[in-house]
Amino acid sequence: MQRLLMTAALCLACASPSIAETLQFKVLGQPVATGKILEELEKPFFENFAAETGLDAKAVLSPVDTTGIKDMEGLRIAKAGLFDIVSLRFSPISRDAPIALGLDLVGQNADYESARESVELFLPEVEKVFAAQFDTKLLGVWPFGPQILFCKPDMASLTDLKGKKVRVFDQSMANFISAVGGTPVPLPFPEVQQALQRGVVDCALTGPSSANSAGWPEVSTTEMPLGFTTAFNGYGMNMKRWNGLSPEEQEKIVAAFSSLTDRIWTRSEELYEEALRCNAGQTPCDSLRSYDLKIVEPTEADLTAVNKALKEISFPAWKEVCDAATTGCSDAWLATVGKSRGL
Repeated sequence: MQRLLMTAALCLACASPSIAETLQFKVLGQPVATGKILEELEKPFFENFAAETGLDAKAVLSPVDTTGIKDMEGLRIAKAGLFDIVSLRFSPISRDAPIALGLDLVGQNADYESARESVELFLPEVEKVFAAQFDTKLLGVWPFGPQILFCKPDMASLTDLKGKKVRVFDQSMANFISAVGGTPVPLPFPEVQQALQRGVVDCALTGPSSANSAGWPEVSTTEMPLGFTTAFNGYGMNMKRWNGLSPEEQEKIVAAFSSLTDRIWTRSEELYEEALRCNAGQTPCDSLRSYDLKIVEPTEADLTAVNKALKEISFPAWKEVCDAATTGCSDAWLATVGKSRGL
């Protein structure tokens, strides 16, 4: 009887098809206030994760500003595995991983072309540190675009920042604002609109599309289209979760995120140009709100100040911090980005 039962059980196991479990991913996403990138690209990508990846998979997206989690905690969240996939905001997480700023120091990326070159040259170094120190597999990066200045008081050039309180979001930017006589004030993005309205800060830096979505033009008078940085973001997966996937699954996920970030690069540049127009009440303005900000063109002195900042302010200050956190950090940067920029 025992032999019969064992034989029957074995036959049943062999005859029954294996039931594959749907892969489940918890995702910590961009803040709701960032607008179009989240609405048009990130959210649909995760809502249609199975179709995007070609896997039997489901992703549940939670925008970071709906969770109570601070965006500066992105790498810690990924390392701890509290979320499987995290939309990493590089400037805030640079407090934990200073090497992330090596992609985007003030004066390094004045435009999208420079930003792409920085990624090509230095991203491999960032990927290694994220994996080794934070158990995070980096799946791709993209920029919000040139981060420009919005001010409530009237201004004509960077010299008008002297004595003004300016919202910044990383140490490289803080060092530059201090150098031109302003007072840097670190603030999370969702708090800035109200801070401008109440006079907590006089000016603030972000991309024109994000400013439009968050209503900054309602409480500002001017915008200066001078790119200080390009504000990189990326997607990281908890390394334990990544290693638990089969090689085929990993390959499909990498391909899907590569496609997503390519689309975001393209849309980011489109939004940057449109937002500049919309914020100033110019046309065409099809997908964003129209405001009436005054565009203040940067002076030659302003352009020179930002261009010189990389060599004289942002790199020297970052070098010390990054080398303390990661041995050989600045040497790797000088051999890649620095070489291409003539440093």
